[in-house]
Amino acid sequence: MVILKDQSSIIKTINKLKNLVVLTGAGISAESGLKTFRDMGGLWEEYDVMEVASVDGWENNPQLVLEFYNQRRKQMIQAKPNNGHIVLAELQEEFNVEIITQNVDDLHERAGSKNVLHLHGELKKARSSIDETDVFEIEGNEIKWGDKCKKGSQIRPHIVWFGEMVPAMTIANEIVRTADYFAVIGTSLNVYPAAGLLFMVNEKVPKFLVDPETVSVASDTNMHLIKENASTGVMKMRDVLLQD
Repeated sequence: MVILKDQSSIIKTINKLKNLVVLTGAGISAESGLKTFRDMGGLWEEYDVMEVASVDGWENNPQLVLEFYNQRRKQMIQAKPNNGHIVLAELQEEFNVEIITQNVDDLHERAGSKNVLHLHGELKKARSSIDETDVFEIEGNEIKWGDKCKKGSQIRPHIVWFGEMVPAMTIANEIVRTADYFAVIGTSLNVYPAAGLLFMVNEKVPKFLVDPETVSVASDTNMHLIKENASTGVMKMRDVLLQD
C-alpha cells in the first residue's frame, strides 16, 4: 500500500489553479510607512503633486523632480512588506495570483509575489527622457542631474506622471478578463484609468473590496466588502477564498 504524504500538492498539479487578479493601491503601502499624496491632501512634504509628478513639473524643474524621487526611493528601501503583501504572496500556493498595482514600490516583489504588473512605473527603474522604451535598473539609489542614457539624454524616473499615457493598461485589461476572482485592495478607485479595471471584470466573478474607508462602487451582488486595512483584511479575504 502506497501512502501519499502530501495529496494536496499532487491534486494541485492535476487541477489548474484558478486565477486571482488583485488591484492594489497606495493604502497597502501606507501600512508599511510609505506616505501617499491622498494622506497629505495632495502634498508631499512641502511639494504640490503637480510640481513633482507631472510632465510640466519635469520640464519646469527636473532637478527638484529627481530629488523628490530619490527621497522616495530611500524611504522605499527602509520600508518592509506588511502582512497584506505577505498573505497575497502566500496565496500563490492556492491560486494563480496576478497583481496589478498602482504603486511604484517593490514591496509586493519583496514579499514574494511573482506576477506583478506596475501600472504607474517603478522607483527602482529609470528610462531615457527621449526614448520611453529604453528602461533599465538604477545603479545605486539615486538619479543625478547629468546622468545620461546611451543616446546622450538626461535619464528620468520610470514613473507615469500626470499628463502621460499608461502603457501597461492594455496588458492589465487582458489580465482582468481572465479573473476567476478579483480583489481591490487599498485604493479609493478615484484614479483612472486604473479604476476602470473593475468594470472589465465579468459580472459573475466574485469580487472583494478591502479598504478601511468607504469606497463608492456600483452595486454588485458578487462584491464582498471588507472595511479593514490590508494587513487584516487580506487575511479575511483569504479565509473566504479558501472556503469557496
